[in-house]
Amino acid sequence: TERPDKFTGGFTIVELLISLAIAGLLLAAIAVAFNASVINYRENEDIFKTINNARQALSRITTDLRTGHSFEPDDPDYKCTFFTAGNKDITYEYRIANNNLYLITNSDNQEYLLCDNVSSMSFIKTLTDEGTDVKSVQISMTVFSGNIQRTISAAAVVRKNLK
Repeated sequence: TERPDKFTGGFTIVELLISLAIAGLLLAAIAVAFNASVINYRENEDIFKTINNARQALSRITTDLRTGHSFEPDDPDYKCTFFTAGNKDITYEYRIANNNLYLITNSDNQEYLLCDNVSSMSFIKTLTDEGTDVKSVQISMTVFSGNIQRTISAAAVVRKNLK
């Protein structure tokens, strides 16, 4: 019986090391792509939550504006003061110092946080022909999450002042 001097089936150590290096590079590329995907998902989820919160705040504001009365026409653009349909004296106010939008009930001076992460907000009021009351309000709000910013807008026509 003869013994072969050389083993003829299988891979050499060099071939195994090269294949291991290629597999390692592929796994590293997959890990980087997966990590980028997870980061992107979190950023999208955060901006979605921020925009959804802002839309809910805008919905509440426009509902109150449409049925409100006795607006303060001289309020600055970051503030809107009026009486609701239930005769509650309220103010919506954006504060740049802390990037928050507040609902303030003026009778007891209570403040309620409506929306955070607001980088800018304005209430642009259009006066009636007599110039004594507000006919409509255009609202623009820019919200942020991380380094992503989105602007949403709404408008409300005051029903009591329609002419």
